[in-house]
Amino acid sequence: MGRIFISAAHGGKEAGGIDPGAIAGGTTEAREMILLRDLIVTELRARSFEILAVPDDLSAADTLNWINSRGRRGDVALEIQADAANSPSVRGAGVYYIANNSERKSNGELLLVGLLRRVPQLPNRGVKPDTDSGLGRLAFCRQTTLPALAMQVGFLSSPEDRSLLQTRRRDFALGIADGLASWSRVIDPNPGTPAEPNYPAINININGQNYSEQGVLVNGNAYIPIDLVDRLRIDLSKAPNVNRITYRKVVYVKAVELRDFNVAIAWDAATRTISLRSNLVVCSGQFDRVMSNGNTSEVQLQLFLRNNNENALVKFPDIPKLYREEAATEGVNYDIAFCQMCVETGFLRFGGDIRPEQNNFAGLGAIGGGSEAASFQSARIGVRAHIQHLKAYASLEPLVNEVVDPRFRFVTRGIAPLIDQLSGRWSADLDYGAKITAMVKRLYESAGLL
Repeated sequence: MGRIFISAAHGGKEAGGIDPGAIAGGTTEAREMILLRDLIVTELRARSFEILAVPDDLSAADTLNWINSRGRRGDVALEIQADAANSPSVRGAGVYYIANNSERKSNGELLLVGLLRRVPQLPNRGVKPDTDSGLGRLAFCRQTTLPALAMQVGFLSSPEDRSLLQTRRRDFALGIADGLASWSRVIDPNPGTPAEPNYPAINININGQNYSEQGVLVNGNAYIPIDLVDRLRIDLSKAPNVNRITYRKVVYVKAVELRDFNVAIAWDAATRTISLRSNLVVCSGQFDRVMSNGNTSEVQLQLFLRNNNENALVKFPDIPKLYREEAATEGVNYDIAFCQMCVETGFLRFGGDIRPEQNNFAGLGAIGGGSEAASFQSARIGVRAHIQHLKAYASLEPLVNEVVDPRFRFVTRGIAPLIDQLSGRWSADLDYGAKITAMVKRLYESAGLL
């Protein structure tokens, strides 16, 4: 039976101290997760599992190094998190796994079922690939050499979730312990300590053609030979955290990491084939330019929105059409604008300080020092204001339509032509641009463009 590594996450750890992480209701993510982690450790040790609790004063990078330097075959790793959202109505538990790993998805389902059986009052947010997270990747899932999962146990910003966590902490711990026990047994019931692991071979398909060399499957993750990466003209020197292994004198790279280089990845379990597609429909040079052309259809935008919020189009049925039309008029990439709207509103769930009836889809502020965000008379005018504000940041060209953006004149024109340059400007969040970029990639993957 393998060992279990468990880390209490809290918005990122800082060297020399503990970052509190999310803060809400008089408590912090750090406090709640450490208390929960300690109960889980006690419970699993009582069941004769060997548990390694990650020290709480390590940085995020040091946490990964700590686990990777101690991990061995048959071990598993879990990070527990408590999130916060703009709206107190957002709640529930979910699990993230490394994308394109069906084995890890099944492990995540075991973990989530264990918790929800003990705390059925928690809404089920499902088991999702880490590409669906805010930044489009989770280091704990990607860079841990062991099979790893990140579990969101609830939202501190939700009074209901927070109350459950604080009053039924032992039930949370028992449920997570149940799931971890099941997962640990499934991973490798008899790992042994062979001198050389024996990884199963997998097939590789590139742009519809079978590749002559095979890859290997390690902990459910597809790895491909490094020479294939070179053939794809991908420079991994700019990605030092990409996982590499040496197996039988050949260097392999974790295939899913190539997604950051605009390579689409798909896994066919029936034929044990990893498929890579590098012939992009989307021009990579235009990908992050605010002033450029969109690539999706109105139907593709509708499906993307509905798949992430089944009620999104009830109040705003024409929102994809409005973004395509208003953005095209001003020369703004409507895919970027639409995805920014999805980030800002939570796929039109809103919450927080902005109400749906304000028709404010991008968190635009009012003028005059008022505490309330700007309001617009219709969805079209709200979209138009959003597009105009983007154009103010990305271009020196004059507007085509009459200005409706209340803060257009306050922007230094042309200062942010690229998505990443919106970080710290449109939002104080320094990862703001990365979140929009991750959303654009999700949109293009769902539309078959990436």
